[in-house]
Amino acid sequence: MFEPVCENAEKNKSEEKSEMSLAAMQLHVERNEEKNKLVADLLVQRFGERCSRSPSVCEQHGHTTTWLPNQAPDAVVFAENTEEVAEIVRICAEHKVPVIPFGTGTSLEGHINAPGGGVSIDLSRMNQIVAVNSEDLDCQVQPGVTRKQLNSHLRDTGLFFPIDPGADASLGGMAATRASGTNAVRYGTMKDAVLGMTVVTASGEIIHTGGRARKSSAGYDLTRLMVGSEGTLGIVTELTLRLHGQPEAISGGVCPFPSIEAACNAVISTIQCGIPVARIELLDELQVRACNTYSKLNFAETPTLFLEFHGSEAGVKEQSELFGSIAEEYGGGPFSWATKPEERTSLWAARHDAYWAAFTLRPGAKVVASDVCVPISRLAECVSATKKDIEAEGLVAPIVGHVGDGNFHVQVLVDENSADEIAAAEDFVERLNWRAIEMDGTCTGEHGVGQGKMKYLNKEHGKAMDMMAAIKRALDPDNILNPGKIFG
Repeated sequence: MFEPVCENAEKNKSEEKSEMSLAAMQLHVERNEEKNKLVADLLVQRFGERCSRSPSVCEQHGHTTTWLPNQAPDAVVFAENTEEVAEIVRICAEHKVPVIPFGTGTSLEGHINAPGGGVSIDLSRMNQIVAVNSEDLDCQVQPGVTRKQLNSHLRDTGLFFPIDPGADASLGGMAATRASGTNAVRYGTMKDAVLGMTVVTASGEIIHTGGRARKSSAGYDLTRLMVGSEGTLGIVTELTLRLHGQPEAISGGVCPFPSIEAACNAVISTIQCGIPVARIELLDELQVRACNTYSKLNFAETPTLFLEFHGSEAGVKEQSELFGSIAEEYGGGPFSWATKPEERTSLWAARHDAYWAAFTLRPGAKVVASDVCVPISRLAECVSATKKDIEAEGLVAPIVGHVGDGNFHVQVLVDENSADEIAAAEDFVERLNWRAIEMDGTCTGEHGVGQGKMKYLNKEHGKAMDMMAAIKRALDPDNILNPGKIFG
């Protein structure tokens, strides 16, 4: 007869603990808000109009290019040099307030969101090309320089910067996310392009990593540690980049295929044969339809490869012919070659606009974008399985990819007001990521982790995540640098 009393007592204790926990959480949130406000006040005093607390400006510096909810910072400071970035970080570090670096805001996995509020450091005004060393094929730039700006500056030097993620992203942001893009199959990714950096640490110190030498055995490779760290270990304020000579000849073209599998198998054979293709991009029939509508093209609505070859006149001709023979084996063709520079520019502009073109398939929809990368030998298997998954779920989800290195993207178009559609899209994206990891691939070839891919890292990296977390704690003990990314 005492059991109900005991049960009620336990229930009351549980409720009291729950209320205390909620109260503690509320107090923690209020204290953080007070600290964030204090730091914002200090930054306004120091930077004046270059520190904005306008709700619209702050919202623009939360994440706006993807399906993840926007989480705005409390203030945005427009820094103009390395010393100012260091000063901002020192003020934030003193009060343990989050700092989120911002380039152009084109990332797709919530990298610039501010889940705990804090200060966004906008680096777009740090857009000076410091030096171009033509003889050594390298340059030094500030992080707000965009890839198009750099290549425009290099046009008359005979050099170019090859990393091309499509969006006109800032080079600092590209380094932070280890970006790649259409040229990666020949020229590599940002990890191959960055020779050295100037970085502001979590304590506000300024350090220099790497240098202009082409190789070094001196100590830990801190440059590679920072490339891909997504602003969680330091803020990049200057980069030394590797450049390449502009090719003597460029040849591009479009080749349709009867199926996704045939197109992927042609890609696999091309890479395995050692043909030095510069770009080889896959568009499924749905993406071709979208590009036709958006970019005013008239390609056959069938799985299609966009290609480009760089080299000498003779080399480009030979590469094109070799690929033509491979394509024919898999039922591909006829080839449509873009021989004039303006034709190639139009072709690649259409490819780069694939993200925006997708919206024509379902006006008013929201895109849930994801990318994965697998070993080239598993490409056809992974893309075909993904295509079947899309069809089975009845999703509108075009596929496009930098398939020369096994990387492809899926853009799921959903009604953001439909909980069922969003759930179905999220389930599909989850299956896509697990599928890639199970094929010895990765959950992200170039989008980065941010907030959107965190759940997959333990499966992909296992105990190595403990080492990453230890590095994060050592370099940022108060967790102020872009918190809530990679590790949650």
